[in-house]
Amino acid sequence: MPSIKKPSLVPDWRECYRWFCMHAMLLSIALQGAWLELPDSMKADVPGWLVHAVTIAVLVLGMVGRVVDQVKPTPPEPPQ
Repeated sequence: MPSIKKPSLVPDWRECYRWFCMHAMLLSIALQGAWLELPDSMKADVPGWLVHAVTIAVLVLGMVGRVVDQVKPTPPEPPQ
């Protein structure tokens, strides 16, 4: 039977608030939360499929942002 590795955090987990993928996931949560709280009269003006399509698009962008190397820029050398 294969052993299952215990999940662990990435080394720079404290920097996650800067990651694009986290921004995308938070935006998708905000979109769905706002949709749930809208009154039915306002929901009638926006097709439900559009809200779900935008949420899916944002999550896909977050997945792309997670796999793309987000290298920290190196600070410029100070003038001498």
